[in-house]
Amino acid sequence: MSRPLMLEQDPVERVKNFDEVALGYTREQAVEEARRCLQCKKPQCIRGCPVEIDIPAFIREIAEENFEAAAMELKKTNSLPAICGRVCPQETQCEIECVLGKKDEPLAIGRLERFAADFELARGVKTPKTAPPTGFKVAVLGSGPAGLTAAADLARMGHSVTIFESLHEAGGVLIYGIPEFRLPKRIVKAEVEFVRKLGVEIKLDTVIGKTTTIDKLMEEYDAVFIASGAGLPSFLGIENENLNGVYSANEFLTRVNLMKAYRFPEYDTPIKKGSNVIVVGGGNVAMDAARSARRLGAENVTIIYRRSEEEMPARNEEIERAKEEGIHFKLLTNPTRINGDENNWITSIECINTKLCEPDETGRLRPEPIPGTEHTTPADIMIIAIGTTPNTLIPTTTKNLQTGKKNTIPTDTTGRTNREKIYAGGDVVTGTATVISAMGAAKTAAKNINQYLQTKQQKSHRKI
Repeated sequence: MSRPLMLEQDPVERVKNFDEVALGYTREQAVEEARRCLQCKKPQCIRGCPVEIDIPAFIREIAEENFEAAAMELKKTNSLPAICGRVCPQETQCEIECVLGKKDEPLAIGRLERFAADFELARGVKTPKTAPPTGFKVAVLGSGPAGLTAAADLARMGHSVTIFESLHEAGGVLIYGIPEFRLPKRIVKAEVEFVRKLGVEIKLDTVIGKTTTIDKLMEEYDAVFIASGAGLPSFLGIENENLNGVYSANEFLTRVNLMKAYRFPEYDTPIKKGSNVIVVGGGNVAMDAARSARRLGAENVTIIYRRSEEEMPARNEEIERAKEEGIHFKLLTNPTRINGDENNWITSIECINTKLCEPDETGRLRPEPIPGTEHTTPADIMIIAIGTTPNTLIPTTTKNLQTGKKNTIPTDTTGRTNREKIYAGGDVVTGTATVISAMGAAKTAAKNINQYLQTKQQKSHRKI
């Protein structure tokens, strides 16, 4: 038996709007799918979940039509289920472990998570009880998935938590990096509000390293958790990348998502829409940028990727949706130079075809240029989506904080950095990764921050 087909906006219509593409399961579909669960005695699906949700438990509640109870079960270990149900790659995590997948389609765990979370959001989120106040204060730097998760867990443990966010709205990459049609802002705002209701204070427009520093915060707080993400864009390093019309995916998506450039002039952030848009990269960010450009009105949007489709890190469903929306794919191709006009606006991109050779250090097949295949592609907008690294501002303004490869902040298995009281997790430690892996790291760090604070309290009592 296969999973029910989730309804989606028609591709012809959805390229004209920024409304959510996937419409979610109906009650009947959710119950039908939940009843496919075998309720295994030793569920392997939990092993594939970075935040260790009791998957059979919440699915059992859906099967019995106890939808609110299903949401409460999710919230025991995941403070952001409506987000995770939409953007997490369940197909390579919990669902790949589902035994149903050996003979048929695995259980649609992500879609059921979304259903339960949306059911609760529509009826008003209940705030769980928190532990009695401990008297300890924890500063969390960043309000993305790692920051929100750590803050929620620490607040439930009874600690006083303050999130410091550099932008004017909370949510981090969830609010500025993922388009409305994939993750509606109302969903992010609702999940942020849930964290606030746990007692977490969120201070916006606070840039750590400029507004204040970690060393100053440590005079007031008992522990610090760095969850500042990886917001520094990487570039190709080719000639003329500074021409007008060349964007990093970060800038392009921030303008579109957080600053609502697609509603200009209602919102005063303009963005050039372009006729021939080139997006370089093969991940989810590249798909998001290309699909956003299409919705802005671009006639031709092409994704250039130096490997084949099989090596693309983007989710399969995002690749398929991009194709349905008329996005072109130019694979086994690499840009070598950007051309411009007398006003320094991009006009075209010079490229060369590639072939795949032996795997590189990442384990992926290494692309090599094929001499004699040089060619030119017209472009008036180019969006570079080849990854990001952490910003250097926090490490360079924090005394003796160790840094690793590509500006990352290394930690031990507990999430602690080389400095006592300072922990870190998410993309600032690993480099660009998934929302759910950042949340998993945050939960580990929160647990160990709590343990550190308890140990500190016990030592204090012994001295008395």
